[in-house]
Amino acid sequence: MDHQRLAFAEFYDRFKDECFFTVLVSVGDQDTAQELVAEAFARAWASWRKVGAHPAPQAWVVRTALNVGISRWRRRHREVIVAEPTILAGSTMVTQAFTGIDPFIMAALMRLPGRQRQVVALRVFLDLDTARAADVLGIAPGTVQSHLGRAMASLRVDLKELQKECLS
Repeated sequence: MDHQRLAFAEFYDRFKDECFFTVLVSVGDQDTAQELVAEAFARAWASWRKVGAHPAPQAWVVRTALNVGISRWRRRHREVIVAEPTILAGSTMVTQAFTGIDPFIMAALMRLPGRQRQVVALRVFLDLDTARAADVLGIAPGTVQSHLGRAMASLRVDLKELQKECLS
C-alpha cells in the first residue's frame, strides 16, 4: 500500500495544478473548479490501481471532474441561476498555479464558448493530442480540431483588439 500511496502522492503533486487550471478554464469558476478537481482526485485515489495504469491519468482526472460537474448540473438544472459564474483572472490562486498566464488572456479565454474553452484547456494547457482530447470530451477528433481552430481565431481577434486599446 505504501507504494500505491507514494505513486498517487507524486501524481497529485505533479498534476494538481494542471488539472485545476484545465477544469478552471473549462468551467469558468474557481470555487466550482476546486470542488470538481478535489472530487476527481478523491475518486482517482479510490481507483488508483486503474487510474494509475491509465495512459493519461491527468486526462482521467479532468474528464472525471467535468463529468461530476455535468452530473451536479443535471441534478439542479431546474434551479434559477442568479448570476453567471465569474473568474478572477488575476486572483492569487490562479497566479500561484500559473504565473505565466496573463490576466487578459484568461479574460479572453472566459469569453469563449464552453466547449471551445475545454478544447483549448485540454490541447494547450494539458498538452493532450487531438485523439486524446476527443476521447476525454467524448467527441470526434475533427470536432476537436474545429473547436480549437475557432477558439484560436477568436483569441487572436480579442487579443488584437486589446492590444489596440492598450496602445491608444
